[in-house]
Amino acid sequence: MSDGAADGKGVAVRLDKVSFSYGEALFAFDVGFTATQITAIMGPSGSGKSTLLNLVAGFETPRSGRVLIGTADVGGDPPAMRPVSMVFQENNLFAHLSVQQNVGLGRSPSLRLTEADHADIAGALARTGLAGKEKRLPRELSGGERQRVALARVLVRDRPVLLLDEPFASLGPALRDDMLDLVASLHAERGMTVLFVTHQPQDARRIAQKVVFLDNGTIAATGTSEDFFAGAGPEAFRRYIGAGAGDALSRDIARKRT
Repeated sequence: MSDGAADGKGVAVRLDKVSFSYGEALFAFDVGFTATQITAIMGPSGSGKSTLLNLVAGFETPRSGRVLIGTADVGGDPPAMRPVSMVFQENNLFAHLSVQQNVGLGRSPSLRLTEADHADIAGALARTGLAGKEKRLPRELSGGERQRVALARVLVRDRPVLLLDEPFASLGPALRDDMLDLVASLHAERGMTVLFVTHQPQDARRIAQKVVFLDNGTIAATGTSEDFFAGAGPEAFRRYIGAGAGDALSRDIARKRT
């Protein structure tokens, strides 16, 4: 397991000349992600955003190249052995388990939990606004609450890398903003490295320090989110977000500077 895996403090992630194919789709990723920062991964549908996350998580295996987390090459490690947590759009909860049990899986897949584990689970539920809902089943929760359960599980796992694959895409704007702010708050406390796939420019602008833009299965551009949304991103990125969105975000940046 790579450096930092025990305490959750973020470590660098690198895809070193990684190639991957899925049917006729070819992907080539050569990119690094800075330790402890939130990086938004953006690009058109089919450009490889989820594939990139799956390569880091271990759900896909590169045809060539290395996946580095911290100083370790994790290419041969199964997903459970990698120092990452992942939150999906569908939140990946078990319907027959309570909120408390779903979170407990982050500490023990067999749910053999110590008193210290139970205390950490209670703390994670309180931190994500779920105190008092420990015994509820996922079907008794709202969409936002189910994603809070997934984030609470991330907290008890305490891994240095957090992968977010459009986890809030199905939520309304106000609730999505609340969840993004919760991610930003948890990141400020834990300092994990966050790779965040999103189609929403506003979401990336809200919480990301860096942007990685994918196009046609490759890394088209990287840079700070401020530069990207101030118009310094590549032409393909400006076309992707649309001129109107780009102008609105630029005005928002200008207002915050004054």
